[in-house]
Amino acid sequence: MLKLENISYIADNKLILRDISMEFEEGKKYAILGVNGAGKSTLGYIIMGLEDYKPTSGRIFLDNEDITSLSIYERSKRGITLVFQEPPRFEGISISAYLTLGGKLKVERKEIENILATVGLNPKLYIARKVNGSLSGGERKRVELASILVLKPRYAILDEPDSGIDIMSLEMVNNVLSYIASYGGTPIIITHREEMATNVDYAYHICNGIVLHKGDALSVIEEYKKECGICNHPNAPERNEQLTKGGVAK
Repeated sequence: MLKLENISYIADNKLILRDISMEFEEGKKYAILGVNGAGKSTLGYIIMGLEDYKPTSGRIFLDNEDITSLSIYERSKRGITLVFQEPPRFEGISISAYLTLGGKLKVERKEIENILATVGLNPKLYIARKVNGSLSGGERKRVELASILVLKPRYAILDEPDSGIDIMSLEMVNNVLSYIASYGGTPIIITHREEMATNVDYAYHICNGIVLHKGDALSVIEEYKKECGICNHPNAPERNEQLTKGGVAK
């Protein structure tokens, strides 16, 4: 289990996250839902351990091991991955070679074809295609996503996976989430679009750095639509004022 205990984060004297506690069990699908500026991407960076994203307070545990101070590399070795974190690592080689790290990963062709289909790329058209300037931005993002799926991470954090992709359908998102869960992995999708969170087992709704709601996806989505649909500012300044005074906004 991946567990966050009372994670808070301050940057530039601003409280970004306050006392965030979450649990992610292996093999289940999760969503972190919130409007732009709610702090959800920052939370993903903290889970991954990106530089300059160390929690001000609180701890992160993986299988009861405190990993709060571990580097990105050490967390990656333990199976945590942030999707779309890195740019393409190679240029001019085939997509098949790209996905297998130049043949270092022993992956059957059938599995590569299945993964390409999962991310919306026709295997017949793309498996031998070169990773170069002929690929659109959306195609490159899909190839990057496929390269993560090949690794079969234990915990895959998908930060706004539809961002920068030409057509990222709900069906494709569901296929990716299901693929990760099928081998016992845990997908964690970070999104501001409620429809992207409909096919998960458990959801967290955060706003301005706090968890407002948690539970089954449909109930959390309903609360998200009710509260965020009428909010007149994406960062809810009145909530921020309450947070800095130590209060918890409703």
